[in-house]
Amino acid sequence: MKNELENIFEVVRIKQQTRKLRASEKYVILSPQDAAKVAAKFIGEDDREVFLVMCLNTKNQVVAVHRAHVGSLNASLVVPREVFKAAILNNSASLIFSHQHPSGVVNPSREDITVTERLVECGKILGIEVLDHVIVNAEAEYYSMKEENKM
Repeated sequence: MKNELENIFEVVRIKQQTRKLRASEKYVILSPQDAAKVAAKFIGEDDREVFLVMCLNTKNQVVAVHRAHVGSLNASLVVPREVFKAAILNNSASLIFSHQHPSGVVNPSREDITVTERLVECGKILGIEVLDHVIVNAEAEYYSMKEENKM
């Protein structure tokens, strides 16, 4: 019996690596444009698709940002488990998703819309509201799925 239990691990702590923002870098999201500015700052100039998760508290302040996935030139594999991990660890009240298109074109693909719908459903199950999914480019031009009724 002891031999069989040697391969079972107890999860004692899940550690999250963080990088502190300066006190002057408090972000409050009041509109899709605000979310686009934050996202463009973090991922706007990346040369590959990056799926960013902005974790918000009850006052819509960004408490954490998480690069849930770094993809290829024109695709990113988005797994709900990875997306919601940061939200749970940060006790987030809500989330805003963002990704950028290295081409600079912010129009969503069919896959972008499908992934968003799936993540909204996952959020409902977990009790974490998904406020928007914003596609950005380096100039902070954006496409808001919420504004365009795609979620």
